[in-house]
Amino acid sequence: MSELITAELVDLDLSATTKDAAARSLAERMVAAHRVTDLEGFLADVAAREAQMPTGLDGGIGIPHCRSEHVSAPTLAFGRSVAGIDFGAADGPADLIFLIAAPAGADDDHLTILSGLARRLMDAEFTATLRAGTDPRAVAALIRGEEPPEENQEQEREQAKTETPGAAVAAASAPFRIVAVTSCPTGIAHTYMAAESLAAAGRAEGVEVTVETQGSAGFKKLDPAVVAAADAVIWAHDVEVREKSRFRGKPLVDVGVKAGINRPAELIAEARRKAERGEVAAVSEDGGGADTGGGNESSADHAHFGVRLRTYLMSGVSYMVPFVAAGGLLIALSFAIGGYEIASAKSVADHFVWGEADSWAALLNQIGSAAFGFLVPVLAGYIAYGMADRPALVPGFVGGAIALTVNAGFLGGLVAGLLAGAVVMAIQRVPVHATLRGIMPVLVIPLIASATVGFLMFIVVGKPIASLQNALTDWLNGLSGSNAVILGVVLGLMMCFDMGGPLNKVAYAFAVGGLADPTPGSLKVMAAVMAAGMVPPLAMALATTVRKRLFTKTERENGRAAWVLGASFITEGAIPFAAADPLRVIPSVMAGGAVTGALSMAFGATLRAPHGGVFVVPLIGEPFLYLLAIAAGTLVATALVLLLKGARRAAPEAAGDSGSAGPDGSRVTVAA
Repeated sequence: MSELITAELVDLDLSATTKDAAARSLAERMVAAHRVTDLEGFLADVAAREAQMPTGLDGGIGIPHCRSEHVSAPTLAFGRSVAGIDFGAADGPADLIFLIAAPAGADDDHLTILSGLARRLMDAEFTATLRAGTDPRAVAALIRGEEPPEENQEQEREQAKTETPGAAVAAASAPFRIVAVTSCPTGIAHTYMAAESLAAAGRAEGVEVTVETQGSAGFKKLDPAVVAAADAVIWAHDVEVREKSRFRGKPLVDVGVKAGINRPAELIAEARRKAERGEVAAVSEDGGGADTGGGNESSADHAHFGVRLRTYLMSGVSYMVPFVAAGGLLIALSFAIGGYEIASAKSVADHFVWGEADSWAALLNQIGSAAFGFLVPVLAGYIAYGMADRPALVPGFVGGAIALTVNAGFLGGLVAGLLAGAVVMAIQRVPVHATLRGIMPVLVIPLIASATVGFLMFIVVGKPIASLQNALTDWLNGLSGSNAVILGVVLGLMMCFDMGGPLNKVAYAFAVGGLADPTPGSLKVMAAVMAAGMVPPLAMALATTVRKRLFTKTERENGRAAWVLGASFITEGAIPFAAADPLRVIPSVMAGGAVTGALSMAFGATLRAPHGGVFVVPLIGEPFLYLLAIAAGTLVATALVLLLKGARRAAPEAAGDSGSAGPDGSRVTVAA
């Protein structure tokens, strides 16, 4: 296994002033070391991880990190900044920046190395040595952990000397015991840093803290005896805690992972208070929420209902999209080979001629149609899964299948998923005897919930939803003139507002839902949604080409990549620009997206593929007008971005011309 970090991956005089520039500078070292194969692709993955949650930590540390298919070997690059770089930490800029790159599907050994570094960052002596180091080779060796055993033993002796008397007394007597679970979306750094922070705070307080890290390498379950002996539980997590039912009947502190890193002593004190008051968490049998009676910084269980509903729906949509992409593109390819009439071909199981193009087209069409047949059940199943974990999968899938049976379609799948999740959550709240708990998630809950959801979908809500679905279909088919244009404007605004976020996904899900049973109206909606989603990256690419001086070097480089991303219908290609200057970029691209959506609907353009960008233009109805709509929206967005950025640049210059005279007669200006 190659070394995680070498001297060539250490920059002790990092000159970057922004987190994007810092990531690029360190990533370039990884490329030079042949650890990263595609610089722009890797930086896009880093930016996507950064968008989920800031990676700055108290103590002047920044840890941008991601798993990426562009990483050939687990790698760490280190940069030390004199001025400091803002990574979103509460205590200010970071001067120690670690860029962690893990290959997609990295094995346990690699992630163990990465987690070991994350734990060491909690050691004040370790970070002080990094700040004082002058030799890149020595710094790289320190990060790799190449320290003599004597030094480690000396540290342990010093720690024993400085241990507080209270901690020693607590260790001698029966200590207060806490079990904790830490997890973060990526499962590489924050997970393990929170674990180390809690453990260190426990040692300082004389509390026995045992932590289960649910990271990317999987997790080793806490010993049941340790859980049983614990006086309280701490969850520091930004993703769902797995196998929650182990912690039933314990006082629970439920917070976000960064709270576990930044204020572990407070969490331990809160756990003590809850134990003293006898507060007990009501944790569901398998998944679901925990009702602790207290606040929760990040857990969806305590979030506002609207936030939780969005989370549930996005869970379903995220699992549905791969079926949409695979099935839709196969169907679109079949139309390109055999024409639209290929949809009515005989089953290839009964008739297939190896040398006929139509047989291959029919095969692709029927495979794609089979994939599309899973859209509504998968949507419903994983909405339910997002609400109540694995026990809700079966009733969710059953409800989705029934939605198809009663012709309730996409809307029926949404309702079925929500019903299934709600029914399972209700069952999980019913107290049961200990002897029944083992069969609840595998037999009792799926059985009762499936029967209940099936009854509701067949008898109660299925037909009304089917009528609503038919009415929506008729409305889409009947759209013309101003009504179609207004819908195009709304869809365009939604696609460009958060560029891959919840509103974007809602608009996209609305469009792909219509492809399950395509009609002229639903095909127009799909065309408008894809066209509008291409505008933000294309506009930013054009803007960085036309007026380079208005953009930084990093933005100009991102602009070159945005040409390809925009042409491929990857709206996220504009995120770096929006993050750097949201007040000017987002309104501009929204205006461009609205123009494109309106024109696409007005031109009557249609699309049978759910993705592909310009590469599926042959499958688009009215292709030339469609491209004209995209070009028009791109030009509008570009013009607005350049106008707003140009006005911002002109303002400081005007301020400089009118600045007051200094004592020596020189001009004094104030930078904005």
